[in-house]
Amino acid sequence: MPIDKTKLTKEMLEKAAKCETAEELIALAKADGVEITMDEAQAYLAETENVELDSSTLEKVAGGACFEVEYGCSTNCDGFKDC
Repeated sequence: MPIDKTKLTKEMLEKAAKCETAEELIALAKADGVEITMDEAQAYLAETENVELDSSTLEKVAGGACFEVEYGCSTNCDGFKDC
């Protein structure tokens, strides 16, 4: 039976992201009342294995985004003004 993704919580997804093996993911899912197959667990791990943020997104997540707004103009870290 396919997983009802509407019943997955943010906490469940955060825990799943920490799993390193399909067996860990299956055990975690079972503890949360979700049944998944070995194929589903392996597919999830393969899908999330190589997820990378682009440098712009990574800077924003790391707190590197900066700009100031003055009189309707925004200025970014490089001094570029957008009015």
